Formats: sequence, C-alpha cells, structure tokens
Amino acid sequence: DQPRVFFCTGATKDMGKMLGGEEEKDPDAQKKEEERQEALRQQEEERKAKHARMEAEREKVRQQIRDKYGLKKKEEKEAEEKAALEQPCEGSLTRPKKAIPAGCGDEEEEEEESILDTVLKYLPGPLQDMFKK
Repeated sequence: DQPRVFFCTGATKDMGKMLGGEEEKDPDAQKKEEERQEALRQQEEERKAKHARMEAEREKVRQQIRDKYGLKKKEEKEAEEKAALEQPCEGSLTRPKKAIPAGCGDEEEEEEESILDTVLKYLPGPLQDMFKK
C-alpha cells in the first residue's frame, strides 16, 4: 500500500516558463488563436440567438395574458396617459398646471390676510382684541 505519485510532464515545461526560461515557439499558435476567437464569437452568436428565441416566446405568452385579461403594455399605457394630458377634456373639473393663468396663486400674502380676517370675525370679542394687538 504505497502511495502513488503522478508526474505531469506538461507541468515541468510550464515551470520552466515561470522561472524565466525561454518559451517554446508554436508555429501554429497564431492560427490556433484565430480559431479559438472564431469559436468564441460563434458561441456568443448562438447564445444571443437562443436568448432572442426565449424572449420571443416569453413575449408571446405575455401577449396572450394581456389579451385574456384586457391589459395593456407599459409603453401603451404611458403613451395614452401622455396623449390624455396633452388633449384638454371639455367639462373636466381638473386641469393641467400649465393652464393656470398668470398672476393666480402669486398673491399669497393677500390670501393669508383675508384668511386671518375671516378667522378673526368668528372669534369672541376679547380674543379679537388680543390678536389685533
């Protein structure tokens, strides 16, 4: 029952390179590198095509669900909301902020004074005198 020891001849060559020895020149190194790069590009293209197919299938299922429940895509909702904001509704009680005429809402001090006067009217006499001073 002696332990078995395995030696790897490739490891000794690499050790020589690490220690500063001369690298062996492979005459086909450039060709091998180009083939490797081409294989990587091909794998990447296949991966992208696979993901595109999967996403197309998912979108098909999503569209079936939207049709079944009467839902709309997020982009469609946003487009409709934007169109609704741009087109003023007649008889609507709400209006977009840009439709407020100039000068309205700028007179905050006058509004505060009128509110204060209104509150003072409803206070009892002694309290009115206190707040007027």
